[in-house]
Amino acid sequence: MNDAFKALSDPTRRKILDLLKEGDLTAGEIAENFNMSKPSISNHLNLLKHAGLIWDERRGQHIIYSLNTTVFQDVLKWVVQIQQSKG
Repeated sequence: MNDAFKALSDPTRRKILDLLKEGDLTAGEIAENFNMSKPSISNHLNLLKHAGLIWDERRGQHIIYSLNTTVFQDVLKWVVQIQQSKG
């Protein structure tokens, strides 16, 4: 879960997750939303993938990225448990 929190700490990666919440996208489609190099976007995507927050799947010549909602559920469960232990 530490990798997930580290990945979520960056505003660029959070924006990528927001974009993917609307549907699956290629790296190029994601990069169109940022003013940075494609290798930088690729690095962000790799960190999100390593944290388990996104999946990638090759379709022909493209790699399609999508959200992995299972990890988000784990993070939310942890947050709820912290809140309950306080109250």
